[in-house]
Amino acid sequence: MAAQAAEQRAKRAAAAAYDYERDPRWSEFWNNNVILPPHMASRPEVVDHYKRKFYQRFIDPGLVVEGMTSRPTSESSMPHSSGPSGGPSTRSDTDNNQLRLQLQAIHFALNAWVLAVAVLGIVPILTVHLSRKVYRLSLLGTIVSSLYSLYSLYGKPRVWTLPAIQTWLQYIAIAKDFIHLMFCLILITSQAHFRIALIPVLCWSVDHVSRFLRHNFTHSSLYRRYLEQPCIFVETNNTMLSILSSHAEVALGFLLIISLLSWQRSLVQTFMYWNLLKQMYHAPMTSGYHRNVWSNIGRLINPYINQHAPFFNTTISAVQRWWFR
Repeated sequence: MAAQAAEQRAKRAAAAAYDYERDPRWSEFWNNNVILPPHMASRPEVVDHYKRKFYQRFIDPGLVVEGMTSRPTSESSMPHSSGPSGGPSTRSDTDNNQLRLQLQAIHFALNAWVLAVAVLGIVPILTVHLSRKVYRLSLLGTIVSSLYSLYSLYGKPRVWTLPAIQTWLQYIAIAKDFIHLMFCLILITSQAHFRIALIPVLCWSVDHVSRFLRHNFTHSSLYRRYLEQPCIFVETNNTMLSILSSHAEVALGFLLIISLLSWQRSLVQTFMYWNLLKQMYHAPMTSGYHRNVWSNIGRLINPYINQHAPFFNTTISAVQRWWFR
């Protein structure tokens, strides 16, 4: 029973981490299968319930979706002990909303800064010394942004004991922000400087910035005049950004293998990065894009290996057993 409960907790964490906005089936499911009054459809717990039902139907049938609990009408109509409308509880809710909006604005500003720095790092206009500094600043900004996202979504371990930390890590290990965090942590400690590593960082930051602008600045004349069309383009081409990011991530793995022949080699970091690529291959958020990349690579190189170097098949089979494990 404990193992089943832990498995269901991991499945619920995977369902919460899934990016529904990038899946066109979610909007179709919501529009065609969910019929609710407007005041119910806007409640976060209702949306989360139907997201889990969508995840169960299309992603993981093993997820158990419990019935949606609702607060009794008599309870919701009773006055709170804190006072009438506009009293301390209302002010407290307003203060919490303002604090949340301020934190979201800080998160947006951080991602906008990462976007600007990453563009400078990719374009070859800086000296080698400045380019390395910009490269590390981009990775550092993404680390801070990912840590904030993980904390806001998953919080911290309930108690600082090894079992509690292990359970908490199981929840966040499949989240896309955890993958971004590990990606940047591995590369920021490397002596090698790969400009291609900034392509995923650029894709992640431009996606976050465009989403924030679309959700919070739609009534701004400056946004409608200069930023609305670029944000719409980014939102409608999210799949293209994910494909570009996955190609860059896989290409970076091969560059790290080639770098083992240079003085900047690091066997430990290369092994850690390939373990991260393996996690990207299996994680629900990135598996579709990475499996497409690897299938294209297999179709390209397998005929040449079978024809000119069949002795590599044994090694490739061993690597595949580790990869799919």
